[in-house]
Amino acid sequence: MQTNLNRRKFIGGLALAAAGGVASGVGGAKLVGRLGRAPEGAWRVFTPDEARLVEAVAEQIIPADRDPGAREAGVIYYIDRQLAGPHKRFAAKYRAGLVCLVQTSQAVFGKPFEALDWADQTRLLQTLEANKAPKNIWTKPSASEFFGLVRDHVMQGFYGSPQHGGNRHYASYKMLGLEYPRVIGQNRYPAQTG
Repeated sequence: MQTNLNRRKFIGGLALAAAGGVASGVGGAKLVGRLGRAPEGAWRVFTPDEARLVEAVAEQIIPADRDPGAREAGVIYYIDRQLAGPHKRFAAKYRAGLVCLVQTSQAVFGKPFEALDWADQTRLLQTLEANKAPKNIWTKPSASEFFGLVRDHVMQGFYGSPQHGGNRHYASYKMLGLEYPRVIGQNRYPAQTG
């Protein structure tokens, strides 16, 4: 139990601290050109490039350790599904924020966010959260507004019910020792698809 509490405190601190860093470069211009196009494959809202970028941010917010992080828990699928349904009003804000994130990463580090090492990704997200990213890039949404939106959705996708697309294989329930859904005489955590 103590390990889980320490991990939760770490993630909470990381989420608060995870708003910083900025970037610039040619690779980012190529990625920006691929953002906002029609979804491909299983995606409902995101393009594959947008999904990879959001997933990298999500993994910074809830990183894997001895327990699964956001990536393994499928948080990106929760966010994509919600943006196609109940949170549809945020889809345009995500698109605009992702373009700004790409531009910021290129302006500050000269490479895409996904290519940054862990520490630089953390610094970039800390900059966003503190709303200290370049104001000429972050007009709408603001950097802190975008970071807060993504952080909230990552937390919902990680801790919420798997029926909404995230928390794959009951990752957070197992980590917290929750017995939901409890199936008498069988494995407490039935396998999920997806």
